[in-house]
Amino acid sequence: QVQLVESGGGLVQAGGSLRLSCAASGRTFSNYAMGWFRQAPGKEREFVARITWNTGNTYYADSVKGRFTISRDNAKNTVYLQMNGLKPEDTAVYYCAAGRSLSAIVKKQYDFWGQGTQVTVSS
Repeated sequence: QVQLVESGGGLVQAGGSLRLSCAASGRTFSNYAMGWFRQAPGKEREFVARITWNTGNTYYADSVKGRFTISRDNAKNTVYLQMNGLKPEDTAVYYCAAGRSLSAIVKKQYDFWGQGTQVTVSS
């Protein structure tokens, strides 16, 4: 059974940092892309960042480019999202996802999802 478990969310002041983790289990993800999405209240779930498990190739939404960094630890089967320079508009539930399309940037391209972790940035 595939499981993606996010952790690391919390409350932080504007300008601060958080690191989210996504522990993956239940299958081999070596040919998958791992993505982070976020959903603010009343808004659609939006793409944040993606990394391909095999090559480590990354891609970011313009809104987080230069502030967020996605990475993975193959030995731990874990994907990270380092978030620096946080802004109040980054407040959302952050979700980890896995998909077979290595260029996936929309939610319908992802097959498996975690339960989400709340990130709140105060001004």
